[in-house]
Amino acid sequence: MNFAGKVVLITGASSGIGAATAIKFAKYGACLALNGRNVENLKKVAAQCGEAGSSPALVVGDVSKEADTARIWSETLDKYGKLDVLVNNAGIIETGSIENTSLEQYDRVMATNLRSIYQLTMLATPELVKSKGNIVNVSSVNGIRSFPGVLAYNISKMGVDQLTRCVALELAAKGVRANCVNPGVTVTNLHTRGGMDAETYKKFLEHSKTTHALGRPGTVDEVANAITFLASDLASFTTGLSLAVDGGRHAMCPR
Repeated sequence: MNFAGKVVLITGASSGIGAATAIKFAKYGACLALNGRNVENLKKVAAQCGEAGSSPALVVGDVSKEADTARIWSETLDKYGKLDVLVNNAGIIETGSIENTSLEQYDRVMATNLRSIYQLTMLATPELVKSKGNIVNVSSVNGIRSFPGVLAYNISKMGVDQLTRCVALELAAKGVRANCVNPGVTVTNLHTRGGMDAETYKKFLEHSKTTHALGRPGTVDEVANAITFLASDLASFTTGLSLAVDGGRHAMCPR
């Protein structure tokens, strides 16, 4: 787990899984480009990375906006001149079933969760081919299993898994790996940002004890461990994988 001299770009690094992943890569010696929309939070994460000896470049922007994503990429390349690892982590969730969703909701969720990954991966591929680098996408257990009430989110994460597998096959001959992690319920601010109030979120986490085989929700560090492993040389023969980091939720079939 040594990333000394390796350049790693992480989207959605200002909080949650992205922040934990940034700090983990910093401890392993990576040169970091950290993307997020919240500048103050991003600076706090950068300071934590600094404690581990890293001095990240901050590439602020909203990946749901095409121009921002292009600029995020150009600023990263201008700063470091190469890329070894792309971590597509930025994501949002919104509640909505087929009865009460809208095309606007679909477009919002897909723009951040899938279209941005498509675009940034296209832009980064030439550099990843040069470095024989790799991609780690952050999907969800919702990309593997179906859950009611978050329809657009489910579709977007299923798309992330398919995109990961296709890119893995397309770039394998050039020495570039692509994998994704599929977290279960993980303690972050994702759901509260998606509109869940504090009391509902508390009950949601309590309910997670019964929906995850290991009897609890996951932590951001547990997901970050999986991301850094897949990005490392320890996973040199692994590509096209959807790695469930979900306490066994994907394997459950409640009766």
